[in-house]
Amino acid sequence: MSCEHLICAACAGPVVEGRCPVCREGRAKVHHHGFMGLSPLVIALIVLLVVVLVALGHISGY
Repeated sequence: MSCEHLICAACAGPVVEGRCPVCREGRAKVHHHGFMGLSPLVIALIVLLVVVLVALGHISGY
């Protein structure tokens, strides 16, 4: 879903511009930014890196 064509009920401006707090909150609800503001792709890469490091640790005998 995109907020490009949504109009804010509070300020009558495009939600994508984030003119008022209501716009910014609506935009944040539409565009989920994952955990701590990180994108889901970055979170997946971090998890994959941790799994690889744990696997390498088990292989080398630590």
